[in-house]
Amino acid sequence: MKIATWNVNSLKVRLLQVLQWLKDNPVDILCLQETKLTDEKFPLTEIEAAGYQAVFTGQKTYNGVAILAKETASDIVRNNPLFPDEQQRIVAATFGKIRIVCAYVPNGQSVGSDKYRYKIEWLRALRNWLEEEKKKYPYLALLGDYNIAPEDRDVYDPVAWAGNVLVSELERVAFRALLDIGLVDAFRLFEQPEKSYSWWDYRQLAFPRNRGLRLDHILLSGKLASLCSACTIDRQPRKWKQPSDHTPVIAELDL
Repeated sequence: MKIATWNVNSLKVRLLQVLQWLKDNPVDILCLQETKLTDEKFPLTEIEAAGYQAVFTGQKTYNGVAILAKETASDIVRNNPLFPDEQQRIVAATFGKIRIVCAYVPNGQSVGSDKYRYKIEWLRALRNWLEEEKKKYPYLALLGDYNIAPEDRDVYDPVAWAGNVLVSELERVAFRALLDIGLVDAFRLFEQPEKSYSWWDYRQLAFPRNRGLRLDHILLSGKLASLCSACTIDRQPRKWKQPSDHTPVIAELDL
C-alpha cells in the first residue's frame, strides 16, 4: 500500500498535474493541501474518473485539504474538534484499518507575530487531539505540509535560516511533541540522500540550486511504522511547467 502527501498550491491550477501524477504513480491514498477551492468547486468528477474517491474541506483562495483514495472513506472528521477554526486545514478519514489525517499546518508568517502564535497553539491542539485519536486508531498516519523543517539537515542553509519561521525552536519543539506521543517520521526510518527537500521557493532559482527545506512529512503510529518499507520524495513534479513549490512525499506500507 502506498500513501502520499502533496501541497499542490491550488488544485484548480494543478489539477492536470495531479491527474498525471496519479496515472504515473497510482498510490492508494493521496493527501492534498492548499487546494484553495470552496467545496462546490472541488473537481470531484475528474477525480472519480481517475479511479479515486475524495473527502475534502475547503474555502475560497486559501487553505483547503483533501484525501483522494481508491477505497471508500468512513468516520470522516473535518477540522480539529479541540480547536474551533474557520480555516479549513484538517480532514481525517478511515480506510480499512488505517486512519488517515491530512493536515495543512499554518505557515506562521514570522516569529513572534500573531500568526506565529496561532501556529503554535494550532500545533499544540493537534498534538492533544492526535494523542486521543491514536488510542482509537492504532494504525494512524498524519500526512501533510507541516511548515516545519524538523532538523538542520532538513534546511539547505541552517545558518542563514537560524531562528526564522519554519525552523524556529518553538516550531521544532511542537514537531517533537508529535513524536513524543508515539508518531514516527517515516522519511527518517531509512537512509536518505543528503540535502533531501520537499519545498523550494519560486524565487532565486531555488529548485535548480537545491536551496530547499523538508516541510512535508508522513508521521506514522508505531504499528504502521513497523510496516513501512520505504519513504521517498518525488522531485519530478517540481520540474514540470508551472509547478507547485512543493513536491510529493510517498510512504510504502506492507499492508
